[in-house]
Amino acid sequence: MKRLLAFCLLFFAALGQAKVPPPARSAADAEIQRAVAAFMQQYQVPGVAVGITVDGAERYYNYGVSSRKTQAKVGANTLFEVGSVSKTFTATLASYAQVNQQLSLADHPGKYLPEMKGHDFDKVTLLNLGTHTAGGFPMQVPTQVKTDQQLTAYFQSWHPQYPAGTKRTYANPGIGMLGVIAAKSMRMPFQKAMTGVLLPKLGLTNTYLTVPPAKMAFYAQGYDDKGQPVRMSPGALWEPTYGIKTTARDLLRFVEINLDQVKVEPKLKRAIDGTHVGYYRLGEMTQGLVWEQLPYPASETSLQANSSQKVIFESNAVAALTPPRPPQANVLINKTGSTRGFGAYVAFNPARKIGIVLLMNRSVPMDGRIKLAHTILDTAGGMAK
Repeated sequence: MKRLLAFCLLFFAALGQAKVPPPARSAADAEIQRAVAAFMQQYQVPGVAVGITVDGAERYYNYGVSSRKTQAKVGANTLFEVGSVSKTFTATLASYAQVNQQLSLADHPGKYLPEMKGHDFDKVTLLNLGTHTAGGFPMQVPTQVKTDQQLTAYFQSWHPQYPAGTKRTYANPGIGMLGVIAAKSMRMPFQKAMTGVLLPKLGLTNTYLTVPPAKMAFYAQGYDDKGQPVRMSPGALWEPTYGIKTTARDLLRFVEINLDQVKVEPKLKRAIDGTHVGYYRLGEMTQGLVWEQLPYPASETSLQANSSQKVIFESNAVAALTPPRPPQANVLINKTGSTRGFGAYVAFNPARKIGIVLLMNRSVPMDGRIKLAHTILDTAGGMAK
């Protein structure tokens, strides 16, 4: 009996030891914890959520609190605003509509919005709207535009600063109208197209445009650059451009779908692949349908340059890729996002099947976010086989 007991104790001890992460993983965990701790201290960030996928194996890291007032800890169900990462969902919706032959990216807006016929806005293509190459919009729709009638008048009176397809000007109005038109082609409002069609097909059960009352307790409190509490304020075209709230787990699932690690219906798979097609070059960066692509591995210098003030806030000459470049494997596909009180970053490499999501509930300078994201990407790359 004593021998049997001793054997059982040794067996279960060995079983327990087998579950301990290997040293390399432990070192990776320690590196991420060190980098996030330094980042949170430097920028006084209340909470951070990180998700990493390596060949389908997921790892999550949650730090700090979702609210300084309640001291609720960041967890698996914490909802963050992701800002312009929302645009990648809008691009996927438009691509899905194209796969279903409800629209073509070669179409002009007037086909779906007859009130735009005869105006300069109808001279651009839906592809121009989805690649920031329509001719120059301001970063945001003017604040005085509040009603649908005012929005229509705004686009009817718009005039390009340069010929479509010659320069890239990062802005919300073009992507916003791409979302409106995609939903119109599906014969429904944008919110219904996104939350009633696309998000369920993606299997994202904890992702919202409007956070439901039952989930408000999980909605992180954002903080602006002065540390004051703030959340997103809806404005014209907010839903398709910066409206998504989601968790690290749901956002990482979206990344894994983009990596073909999570299977979805064939038409949706084709739509996802369609967003990875390259249409324009700006320096090292290839502009896809919203997604931005860089050669892999991407250095921190390269990431910082692609997220610089010049690239984000100025009009930059681009070279059209003719024909468009098919989806590539050995690239870093990425997108940054922020609102007044939140920051986000998503990146993945199809060749090595690695991806990361980074979410935080404070406004942080872009270079700080990119530096942390690069450390996490580098660590994820070290986990890959």
